[in-house]
Amino acid sequence: MLDIEDKALLDELNGMDAEELIKWAFANFGDRAAIGTSFQLTGSVIIDMASRHFKRFRVFTVDTLRLHPETYETIRAFEERYGFRVERFVPDERLLKDMVDRFGEYLFFMDKAKQEYCCYVRKVEPNRRALETVDVWITGLRRDQSGYRKDVKKASVVEEGGRKILKLAPLADWDMESIRRYIKEHNVPYNVLFDKGYDSVGCIICSTPLLKGEPPRSGRWRWFNRSDDKKECGIHISNEGGSE
Repeated sequence: MLDIEDKALLDELNGMDAEELIKWAFANFGDRAAIGTSFQLTGSVIIDMASRHFKRFRVFTVDTLRLHPETYETIRAFEERYGFRVERFVPDERLLKDMVDRFGEYLFFMDKAKQEYCCYVRKVEPNRRALETVDVWITGLRRDQSGYRKDVKKASVVEEGGRKILKLAPLADWDMESIRRYIKEHNVPYNVLFDKGYDSVGCIICSTPLLKGEPPRSGRWRWFNRSDDKKECGIHISNEGGSE
């Protein structure tokens, strides 16, 4: 039984390249490892890398019920191309109804706190339910996405639901040019919104194309201060002494 908190193991994992790390995760943890993706470009690359070593592997996504039509089309394209079924985790009906009854459909425009509450109900809580089923969570986080993410490790241990899980970010040290090059070279499906100025795609209202010269993630929750570098829904907020 591997000790995911063993420093030597974490050092070894942090030294692996992306494909090697993905292969290690599924080879050692099988169905207790899963790729969690909202089908950003990084998720497209990670899925394709996994498919080069395994015919069967787990992929899950959080369906907020407010995604772009292009995102749903991308999910279907991946299922058809790679022959797996994406596990979809949706908001809890009771929590969602209570939120909308109290604050309306568009509470995220009111203030930052209500935007974060909406993200909690639609994204964070379903993601936590997904993580109850895994010991290894493979993500698409990259260091160049924002100042908040600049120290993301390829392998770290985080606490979720009162237990420790291994969180992997195989593409942490990749840049967008490398990601696009991989997608082109391997003919990987991807969300066409990334050809229309988007750098990050989430809910249909809360993610917009970038304007010329804007840093990554500026298109998220555009009505809030653009200088706020910590534009996070809560899924990747650090909960283990600064580790990501």
